Amino acid sequence: MPAELIPLAPELSVTGALDKDDIEALAAAGVKTIINNRPDGEDAGQLPAAEARRLAAAHGIAYHHIPVTAASLNRDDVEAFAAALATSARPIVAHCRSGTRSSLLWALSRLRDGADPLALVAEAARHGIDIAALPAVAARLR
Repeated sequence: MPAELIPLAPELSVTGALDKDDIEALAAAGVKTIINNRPDGEDAGQLPAAEARRLAAAHGIAYHHIPVTAASLNRDDVEAFAAALATSARPIVAHCRSGTRSSLLWALSRLRDGADPLALVAEAARHGIDIAALPAVAARLR
């Protein structure tokens, strides 16, 4: 199992980088969808998205690759993440290097529905995730 699955919402967790064994453990735990927010090549030895997709499919897990960096994050990424959340089988695990970008995408998708940004920052902080930049990022994406 990944180092830590951090529950952000009912049947939605975030975590850091996944490898082959993590995907197998998630399948055994009943995860139905993985959302990968890591660009390929972010770290040496990282599991490429195409291989992760193949492994997920072999275990009956839906797989979405929405790669983002702090600099590249845009409205289309938020829309794609929100669409994946809305249409995917649950439980869902979203991941990036540490879980922060996935948490930020979750929060940005919630803002579209009128959620309070400070409450979202506080919820993430309760789990040890710092998305204090949420209001500034949301303003940049308007």
